[in-house]
Amino acid sequence: MSPSRSRNQTELDEEDYGPSRTQQRREALAVLTLAAQLMELPPSRLAKLELPEDVRREIDVTRRITAHIARKRQLAFLAKVMRRYDDADFASVRGELGENREKQRQETAAMHRLEAMRDRLISEDETALSELITEHPQIDRQHVRSLIRQARTERDANKPPRAYREIFQLLKDLAASDSKPDA
Repeated sequence: MSPSRSRNQTELDEEDYGPSRTQQRREALAVLTLAAQLMELPPSRLAKLELPEDVRREIDVTRRITAHIARKRQLAFLAKVMRRYDDADFASVRGELGENREKQRQETAAMHRLEAMRDRLISEDETALSELITEHPQIDRQHVRSLIRQARTERDANKPPRAYREIFQLLKDLAASDSKPDA
């Protein structure tokens, strides 16, 4: 024991008081964030999650509140109810939400790839079209070429992008047919 420290100070340091106040605050904010994520889920997805009954009841109550401050207060109360349970009780829920975020990122990336392909089809002459035909030999080439011409005309004439949207839908349908397993 160092001479500058009293005996009582050393005994206090040696005892374990549990998590610090900062750590408790971080954990409480994490539960509040989880509660907010649960509130944003559609009821059909929420029904599939394994949640305690009182948490489900509080989510229903919170959803019915429309006033901003009252809703915020009720959300804090929902988080308080959720903190009564162990982290293990919500581990499956956190896992489910994490998996869905990854799935949403993948879907968003796929949509961005389709948009980039559509833009290449409209802006480039033949390279993007030849790549598309190589990947999908069953595609109606004449129809695609006419859609590309229409999209270019619409863009140049500053008209509503009807063909532009049709090209995206066509690419989306092709991607969906590629992802389906052959039956």
